[in-house]
Amino acid sequence: MDVESGMRPDDHVCLCFRVSKRKIVNYLRREDPPVASLISECLGAGTGCGWCVPYLKHLHKQHCEGQPDPDIIGSAEDYASGRAKFRETGERDGAGAEKHPGEPGCSDDS
Repeated sequence: MDVESGMRPDDHVCLCFRVSKRKIVNYLRREDPPVASLISECLGAGTGCGWCVPYLKHLHKQHCEGQPDPDIIGSAEDYASGRAKFRETGERDGAGAEKHPGEPGCSDDS
């Protein structure tokens, strides 16, 4: 069921708090948060270094659009490498921001 070009369910999206894509997707299904920022209630996802925030918004947007299996493009290794560069420089390269800009969520109130 995994898409080869996407992250696997047990890959961590929030690397600070080790929150997997599976946990986030299940949280989205169960709680149906109206705004992406509420994903922070899922084990603190997005409240650490900030690297995963655009990705959380991306997963939330897909959920709001009715996609049954929200995904993040790229491997876990590329994702972690992008985060390491982000932590060093404080800037995002093409690995994150361009592919997954921080779109608003289900409501105008994100």
